[in-house]
Amino acid sequence: MNSFFKALESQRWDDHRYYHHSRINQSLHFVSAISFLSAYVMLFTNPVAAALTGWLIAMTTRQTGHFFFEPKGYDEVNQATHEHKEAIKVGYNLKRKIVLIAIWALSPLLLYLDPTLFGILKAHSNPVGFVRNVALVWLAVGVGGLLFRTVHLFFLKDVQTGLVWLTKILTDPFHDIKLYYKAPLFLLRGELIDPAISERHA
Repeated sequence: MNSFFKALESQRWDDHRYYHHSRINQSLHFVSAISFLSAYVMLFTNPVAAALTGWLIAMTTRQTGHFFFEPKGYDEVNQATHEHKEAIKVGYNLKRKIVLIAIWALSPLLLYLDPTLFGILKAHSNPVGFVRNVALVWLAVGVGGLLFRTVHLFFLKDVQTGLVWLTKILTDPFHDIKLYYKAPLFLLRGELIDPAISERHA
């Protein structure tokens, strides 16, 4: 169990130091974390609202920060190229995220081809029903994406690495709030890059 938590700490630190330099990205992660926690609560009472919140707000803000605001050049602090960081990324690197987002964006087309999704869902009869079914498909895409990468890591690395990554992803909203709740304030002060990452390396 001790090695599990050490591995979890290591994955969290690597994720932070490699992929969260930008204060804009950190601020968007703070918004994303709050949205994900809201989705977690709604999951037990309203899975449709949870899926819509998770994908349209939480995931959109989170990935916008990674794709558009995080530096992609040589990482002087960590002495690593962007290509190196992408190659050693345990979870979804940018290329894998593009695949996942493409699946998410295109998945509603399945409901046009078969409104019942092979008999799994009740066919929609109005726009509200369509949105409901899309949300359920998106919920399945999210759960499927988590389970796929977890099992994939079982074979690429080992079972512990996969379970550690799954634990990290599920608890990231709590950890992100702890790490980045001050990021919007620093951003308002004009600080675009987090200096604490380089200070920890000093």
